[in-house]
Amino acid sequence: MLVTLSADSGTPPYEQIRGQVIAAVQAGTLAPGAKLPPVRRLAQELGLAVNTVARAYRELEADGVVETRGRNGTVVSPHGDATARAAQQAALAYVATVRRLGLPDDESRALVDDALRA
Repeated sequence: MLVTLSADSGTPPYEQIRGQVIAAVQAGTLAPGAKLPPVRRLAQELGLAVNTVARAYRELEADGVVETRGRNGTVVSPHGDATARAAQQAALAYVATVRRLGLPDDESRALVDDALRA
């Protein structure tokens, strides 16, 4: 099965689906072009409402991880891991900003660490 849900998790089911699909893409378990199960079938397998799975798929598409091709279904984007690319671009933009402001690297890292803890 593509996804397993944890009822004990404080994470909403749609976010669990999203996170597991992203992890599978990053690990190479889901290769570019791999077809995801139809929304209705995955919802039935997981015992979820169709809208819950549809939300996960919409967010994955917005993140650039998957593409929806109408009647041909939803597939992993051929462009690779868009999540990692977006994070890298954000990190590069941050570095450019803190360098322009003249902040030392240790202060810049501390700001990131503080933000991650928040």
